[in-house]
Amino acid sequence: METSLVTLQRGGDVLFLLLGAVMVFAMHAGFAFLEVGTVRRKNQVNAFVKILSDWSVSTVVYFLIGYPISYGVHFLLPASELMGANQGYELVRFFFLLCFAACIPAIISGGIAERAKFWPQVFAGAVFVGISYPIFESIIWGQNSAGLQGFFAATFGAQFHDFAGSVVVHSMGGWLALPAVLILGPRMGRFVRGRSQAIPISNIPFLALGSWILAVGWFGFNVMSAQSLGGISGLVAVNSLLAMVGGVLFALVASKNDPGFVHNGALAGLIAICAGSDLVHPIGAFFIGGIGSLLFVYGFQIEQEKLQIDDVLGVWPLHGVVGSWGGLAAGIFGSTTLGGLGGVSFMSQLAGSLLAVVYAVVTGFVVYKIIDTVSGFRLEEELEFNGADLSVHHINAYPEENVS
Repeated sequence: METSLVTLQRGGDVLFLLLGAVMVFAMHAGFAFLEVGTVRRKNQVNAFVKILSDWSVSTVVYFLIGYPISYGVHFLLPASELMGANQGYELVRFFFLLCFAACIPAIISGGIAERAKFWPQVFAGAVFVGISYPIFESIIWGQNSAGLQGFFAATFGAQFHDFAGSVVVHSMGGWLALPAVLILGPRMGRFVRGRSQAIPISNIPFLALGSWILAVGWFGFNVMSAQSLGGISGLVAVNSLLAMVGGVLFALVASKNDPGFVHNGALAGLIAICAGSDLVHPIGAFFIGGIGSLLFVYGFQIEQEKLQIDDVLGVWPLHGVVGSWGGLAAGIFGSTTLGGLGGVSFMSQLAGSLLAVVYAVVTGFVVYKIIDTVSGFRLEEELEFNGADLSVHHINAYPEENVS
């Protein structure tokens, strides 16, 4: 009887994490449709192919290199040993955490859309998922976390807390994208004689679909970060919901009903709550999401109009800035004074969030500068003008339109 119960528990944990992995995997369709809806029609095919290609390359490099760096576990063993006594739990855990790692190139893709070369970005994504991201993952969540987390605990009274990746995943992806966007420069016609010239997006329904897919999958992203049935928390689920709703409502008012901001506001709320979703009060989660949404709405406007940075999907303010806010928010709203569960230090959250920013910016600049120097990173002017669909993939999104 005891053996059967243990087997059932292990099987339940495998199934639990597998369902989470599938939900987060589905989020990559959300990334794709969000980008497809935002770019022009001549770059829609490129967006779909980039996301799927980056996912596939990420799977290989994270399986062979990244996961072993992060957690000290490799899979170059007989299948019988991979199954072991826990019914292949480590394999499913790899699948789940791969979905997090593969978010990095998916996030960057939206910032560099419409003018980046295909293969150099695939290579950059492989470097980030295989090496750069796993190194940071290992010192926060993985096999090398004892040193840094021990330092935070000894110095500031608590470890750096990032339950579901506001900082480790989203901030990292957004701040890695910033050097890429700056090195590429703006799209042709985006800024003319120092003045901003808006480039219309192609499809609001696709953009909205991408947001909805991401939002639904996010409950796997956050809730299943417990990584076992025994650790599941209804607080995480409701906090994710309230943060998403807060993001929508704050963006609705701040943007004066702009559909792009409203649908991205939902994502801003979900990004912001990841870090503290397991310890803040639901009312706190609502305001974490709402403030994150405001940071995106006004941050995107400052980025585009004041700084004149052509970040097509606004991934730096959305994932980078809002992700950093999520790390800080866990240290503020997680305190018992504001109804949280406690056990978190604002100074640890500040230090960990700043460390991620510095690490991502330096890593991103080095990788993209080398790529730009060696192979070039931007499409030639004529290819960019024709669109990446025809220039890279030799077909557009609506081939029948070319049939006479």
